[in-house]
Amino acid sequence: MKLILAVIKPFKLEEVREALTTIGVQGLMVSEVKGYGRQSGHTEIYRGAEYVVNFVPKIKLEMVVPAAIAPQVIETLAATARTGKIGDGKIFVLDVEQALRVRTGETGEEAL
Repeated sequence: MKLILAVIKPFKLEEVREALTTIGVQGLMVSEVKGYGRQSGHTEIYRGAEYVVNFVPKIKLEMVVPAAIAPQVIETLAATARTGKIGDGKIFVLDVEQALRVRTGETGEEAL
């Protein structure tokens, strides 16, 4: 099993969710986060005053998937979230040692 963490632009969330559902991803956790990468924030003008935005709003997606479909999930995420502009995001993949469905006691991939 793989834990896939993806940080994407907020307006891409629904498109990414639909694409993941289409390929069989059954569960997804979504968090609103703020951060910066190479873009290091940016400046904006509001009511004539310029100010610096150090942390850019992003969406963090977390999902645990069977290892067999992880490459397809990563490819779908990357293709769907891409705009071609700076700040498109990142995808991280980690191994998951164990999973347990609390309600039924199922473990491993059956718990997904």
